[in-house]
Amino acid sequence: MGELIKKSFLTVFLLFSLFLASCSDSSSIQPSSNEGKIKIVTTIAQIGDPLSVIGGDRVEVESLMGPSVDPHLYNATHSDITTIEKADLIFYNGLNLEANMVEIFNEIGKTKPVLAVGETIPENLLLYDEENNIDPHLWFDIDLWKQAIEAAVEELKEYAPDEAEFFEENKQAYFAELDELKKEAEKLLEIPESKRILVTAHDAFGYFGNAYDMKVVGLQGLSTDSEIGVSDIQETIDIVAEYQVPAVFVESSISEDSINAVIEGAKSKGIDLALGGELFSDAMGEAETEEGTYIGMYRHNVNTIYEALMGGEE
Repeated sequence: MGELIKKSFLTVFLLFSLFLASCSDSSSIQPSSNEGKIKIVTTIAQIGDPLSVIGGDRVEVESLMGPSVDPHLYNATHSDITTIEKADLIFYNGLNLEANMVEIFNEIGKTKPVLAVGETIPENLLLYDEENNIDPHLWFDIDLWKQAIEAAVEELKEYAPDEAEFFEENKQAYFAELDELKKEAEKLLEIPESKRILVTAHDAFGYFGNAYDMKVVGLQGLSTDSEIGVSDIQETIDIVAEYQVPAVFVESSISEDSINAVIEGAKSKGIDLALGGELFSDAMGEAETEEGTYIGMYRHNVNTIYEALMGGEE
């Protein structure tokens, strides 16, 4: 209860800070770009990196949530509020991914463009869990993520119509790269059906599984704030045994404890289960690395999954 009160107080404080900022400086609703660049703030880098490529030297993009940051549990800091308040455009995923920041985005959306890109996807294309919660991890389906990024680009073009042609040309070039990435992934993941079992720390790979016809098992639910029980670990071990899964995967933004518990539990039953490697799920890699880009992160995941599940087989 104390933690809930603490979080509520922080949200109220941050919203009040936004209110004061908007009242004290009427210019806050005007473009606040540095050296003529459009300042874009995103929550996750999966949005920020594509917009940085598409926007080129016309934009300055900052993502609030860096490597290893879990957006499901993230709470905005006072510096985040300052960053958001100075932005010209704000983009977030939505669909309850950044659950603790929704009120802040609703408030700042009264004075400047704010878009939940995931919520532009038609409902019939979204995935749901057994409790009818929407799966927010859209970026693992390249076609769906193109739609989400396109919605952001349209917002950007509306904000800066004189640059619309530039943004459109860059978008088309970037989307062509994504189409090639999809073909590459489809070819590599044409593995035997018996090996298409992906076991990860939480249920972030549903769209990935749909795209490449893989069965996906996540110890936690769609959000990392859900509890992992002994029964979840045991059920996962049973699946590993039934399908003879060779490897399971940890995620860069989540503790390895649950996956290690599965590996140890399988070992106690005489099952040789390997750690297949680390996947990027809710966060990308470090800046200035290949995995710090959307394309590089995606390619890393595909290669890691292929190598672990095939175990050197061709």
